[in-house]
Amino acid sequence: MATHYLGVDIGGTKSAVCLGDQNGMLLDKRSFPTNEPAGPEDCIKALLTSAHELLRGRNTVKAIGIACGSPLDPDLGIIQSPANLKSWVDVPIVEIFSREFSLPAYLDNDANAGALAEYCFGAGKGCRHMAFLTFGTGMGAGLILNGQIYRGANCYAGEIGHFRLAPEGPIGCRKAGSFEGFCSGGGIAQLGAAERKSYRGATSLSAAPSAKEIGTAAEQGDALAIRILEISGDYLGRGLALLIDCLNLERVIIGSIFARCEKFLRPAMERSLQAEALAQPLAVCKIMPAGLGEQIGDLAALSIAYSEYRKNQNVSHGG
Repeated sequence: MATHYLGVDIGGTKSAVCLGDQNGMLLDKRSFPTNEPAGPEDCIKALLTSAHELLRGRNTVKAIGIACGSPLDPDLGIIQSPANLKSWVDVPIVEIFSREFSLPAYLDNDANAGALAEYCFGAGKGCRHMAFLTFGTGMGAGLILNGQIYRGANCYAGEIGHFRLAPEGPIGCRKAGSFEGFCSGGGIAQLGAAERKSYRGATSLSAAPSAKEIGTAAEQGDALAIRILEISGDYLGRGLALLIDCLNLERVIIGSIFARCEKFLRPAMERSLQAEALAQPLAVCKIMPAGLGEQIGDLAALSIAYSEYRKNQNVSHGG
């Protein structure tokens, strides 16, 4: 008999509930605006209603996975006012879902959930030691070490966006010159504005270009846009060198902006890695774009349910 799981993805702009199976096949989905300023009550009500619709007539669903931005407490199942959900203060989301559906429910942050999705169903299949880097609105990492998600002593492992890579530079995580400053959508926009101000050549970029505008212009051959992405790629390599030297990873899987702009980011990234990383760990580490594409948000939440349920089943059976 097929085994199914429910995934709940809570974002600052939109939220979704999806149904999938143990092979990562999405079977059904409901999505809607989060409406964060209104507080959590209406969104939670919509999530529960959507979940009831997807579960109607099904008795094969084993667990519920919930993905959300940090900070949160996976052990207590509480959302603790993430940056994109400031009105969600100490929301006991796991208790709400487990009580409503009489099913085990599990919570984790977006980066860890993305790592689990790629590990279970995407570019991380078959490896034991990997990192998934978000490289989107922000920069964070989900870590799989020895085949297990690694959260650290109090669930703050993977906060690599705070790494300071230069004494000054674009601001990310409230820190100038940080990994997130150089390698995120907002950081690339800051780089773009600074480089555009001093640039004297021909360019299609506006005075304050977005990361999307920079990526589009680079595809069209704009020299300044390409240069901006080369700078980001250079610092991406520097940040990755720290991660690879420290953790001796088999794979680093990078999502979002890297997946879309790889051909502009990778050459500078590779040069920095060769200059900064130890040769031995670098030789065994493959760096690649995320394999799940636009499905990763849905599969991330499903992967929490899938992996945690299987882990608990193995423990209960002595496996």
